[in-house]
Amino acid sequence: MKIISFKEKIYSLTRRIPKGKVATYGQLANLAGKPKAARAVGLFMKINRDALRTPCHRVVAANGSLTGYSGPGGITTKKKMLLKEGIIFKGNKVDLSRSLWRKS
Repeated sequence: MKIISFKEKIYSLTRRIPKGKVATYGQLANLAGKPKAARAVGLFMKINRDALRTPCHRVVAANGSLTGYSGPGGITTKKKMLLKEGIIFKGNKVDLSRSLWRKS
């Protein structure tokens, strides 16, 4: 039996976030069984080496803020990518009431 690391659980969950939806760092930590590890999730998004398969731009802060994006253009690029995918914003924050992913 293969034991999956916490980081791999997070990346696996991130791959399941569909276009047009976002998840929060805390939500992913909770789904992976470590509800207090939101900061670790942020680190994993920062060091993600497979952005094509693991869409880290779809992970946002608990209040909908775009708190980081290590790709070219930073948060500006992250917002453009999310808008292109149909994410709804209120000002500079994602409208989580309309765009939050509900894992099924």
